[in-house]
Order: sequence, then C-alpha cells, then structure tokens
Amino acid sequence: MGLLDTDSLRRDFPVLERDVAGGKPLIYLDNAASTQRPRAVIDAMDECYLQYYSNVHRGIHTLSEESTKAFESARETTRDFLSASSLGEVIFTAGTTAAINTVARSWGDANVSSGDVILLLISEHHANIVPWHQLAERTGCRVEFIPVDEQFEISDATVAEYLDRLRPKMFAFAAASNTLGSEYPVKKWTAMAHDHDATVLIDAAQAAPHQEIDVRDWDAEFVVFSGHKVCGPTGIGVLYGKEAVLNAMPPFLGGGGMIMNVTTDGFTTQELPEKFEAGTPPIAEAIGLAAALKYLQSIGMENIHAHERILGARADAGLRAIEGVRVIGPGPEKKGGINSFVIEGVHAHDVSAFLDQRGVAVRAGHHCTMPLHQALGVTATSRASCYLYNTVEEVDELIAAVADVRAKFARTGRRRRSRRSVESNA
Repeated sequence: MGLLDTDSLRRDFPVLERDVAGGKPLIYLDNAASTQRPRAVIDAMDECYLQYYSNVHRGIHTLSEESTKAFESARETTRDFLSASSLGEVIFTAGTTAAINTVARSWGDANVSSGDVILLLISEHHANIVPWHQLAERTGCRVEFIPVDEQFEISDATVAEYLDRLRPKMFAFAAASNTLGSEYPVKKWTAMAHDHDATVLIDAAQAAPHQEIDVRDWDAEFVVFSGHKVCGPTGIGVLYGKEAVLNAMPPFLGGGGMIMNVTTDGFTTQELPEKFEAGTPPIAEAIGLAAALKYLQSIGMENIHAHERILGARADAGLRAIEGVRVIGPGPEKKGGINSFVIEGVHAHDVSAFLDQRGVAVRAGHHCTMPLHQALGVTATSRASCYLYNTVEEVDELIAAVADVRAKFARTGRRRRSRRSVESNA
C-alpha cells in the first residue's frame, strides 16, 4: 500500500478548492483538531433537512418514520464500523468529551470509591483527564499518570509496572496521541489491564479516522470517538460499551427519550441504547456521521493509514533536518501523520501565523495536553497533522515554510517574551 489518489479524493472536498492568505492555495494540516467534510456528508445532511427531517421515535407520521429509519440506519453503520456485537452497544453522544463524561459519571459514580486509582497516560487529552479529576473530587479516588520516556515513548514494561503497583480500577488511554502522534498497542494493554482486574476505556478520537477498529478484538469495556475527526459533522460522537456493562450502569442524563415510564413516584428506563440518549438526539448529525464512515470505508482504512504514515514520515524527516527544530514525538515508525515541533527561539503562535501567510494551516498551543507539555518543559508546540487528502507537495511546502521561519527568526533574533497559551480544540 502506498499513496492514495489525492487528485481524485480532493475533488470530494469543496473547501480544499479555496485560496487563503492573499491567493495562496490552502494547505490544510490541522486534521488532528478537525477534518474537512466530503460532498457525500454535506449532501446526506442536506437531504435530511430538505426532504424528511422530523424528530425520531414515537412520531406516527411519514416524516418521523423516515427520519427514524435513517437515524437507526446510521446506528447500524456505526456498529459495523466498530465491529460491535449489537446495536444496543452504540450510544450516540455529543462527542468524545460527552462520551467520556458519561462513563465517568455513570460507571464511575457507581463503581469507584475512596482509595481507588484511575490510571491515565501523561499524554492524554484534557477530555480524558478532567472527568476523572471530577470523579476524584466526588469519590476520593486519585488519578495517576504513566510518563513518557526521553524518546517520547511508553514501553509495555512501564505499563505493566504501573498496573502492578497501582492496581487501578480504570485504565483510560488514547489509542493514538493527538500531540505525540504515538500509536499504542490497544489490544495488548487492554489484556494487561484485565489481568489486573481493571476496566478499560479507549479514547479512539485520533484512531477512528485513520485505522480499522474492531472493538471485539480490542476487548475494552468502552471505546469513544468523535464525528468531526472522521470527516463527519460536529456535535456527534459515539460511546461504545459492552452490553453487560452498559446494562449494569445507571443512566447519566434524564428526560425524554430515555424513559419507559414516569410516575409521580419515579421512572423506569428504556432498554439500550435509548437508556443513555436522553432528549432529542443529533439526528441529521448521525446521518452525516454514517455518510462519513461509509466514505472512509470506501477508500479503505488500511489505505488511509498507509498514506498518512508515508506523509508523516516525510514531514518527520524534513523537520528534523532543519537546524533549531525539535520534533516532539517518537520516530515515524511509532506514529501516524501527526508531527508536533518547536523552533528554537520562536513561539508556536508566531510559527502558525507565519505559516498561515504561506497558506499552511497548522495548530499552535498545548493541544489540550497541558500535563504533557508541562512534563516536557515546553509551553506550546506547533502541530502539523496529515490526512487522506494531503499530498507530498503539501508536506514539502510545510518543511520549506518551517525552514524559512527558522531562518527569518534566527537572523533577527526576535523572540516572543511571553504569551499565554490558549486552549485549542484538539
């Protein structure tokens, strides 16, 4: 497997046809924050709103029945994408953040108590840190972190040592780091955690866009991901949970949609998946997500992953060859298409602003991984992240632009003295 036919693929993404920065063609390398949408997704959502939109379930009229059919068909598509066992294991949420919060509130409040440990990686996104800190405030449990080594890696031996010593109640980790780009051995670490009687949550927000996911093979109790990172719309995400685990959990949000019966004395819940889908669900967004997943599968997840690995390796080599540039992450054999970096003497925000003048869109900041940046002793990094529609030529332009930044600021000696790092959606 090699590079994709990007000339053909790019025609599917209208936004990639535009110019920016005074006529420069757009080079979009901010895909780890959010991907772009193909026409198939836009058309599917347009059709919903133009032809048959209505609220789903219980409506005894044509539009509601058509919307319900499309909405539940989207659940079937998502189940197939994840290789889940049943439709009841696929919960639609507002995104990865909402999915993790649901687990922390429902499973966490019911199963975690004072003295228990929640084990995370130091490289976790804030969405997989803050809900566990909140759980600790409620229950008295504590949150512990596995560090990265000097090569920005985490070995199996280190994971085993932390599992042996801490005996966590929950081991929650990202399948792929949104800052380091590292791709972790999910199946192996999940099995190791289960050997220590730990429950496992996998944040697949950075994995779902790029590689095949088989939740039965991974065997984690929970897997979560977001629609906007898989060429789908914002406002939609997925919580996969093993059916027996979800059945044992109390509902998180209460209201319409999740109830079977309500009286003045109490209520009974619906069966899965409605039990965890209170209120009007993201109907058009679920339909758009299904279109996105079908689009990715038509290209082939293995093909997408191979394409990104080639581009990521080229960017890694080119950036490392520039004097004064430090890549924050392991070698290309250990990561996908993400390359975070710092330029000596230049703040990440200045780097991003300069690259934007060349038409190159990258992310600058801490990428919602402040604990990782603090552990590494850097306040902010620049991050270039490739996806299926990016080209070799675009990667080469990134490298040339970074080299120009380094040359420009090295000559002038300009250095930003202080600037508060802003939160970035990553």
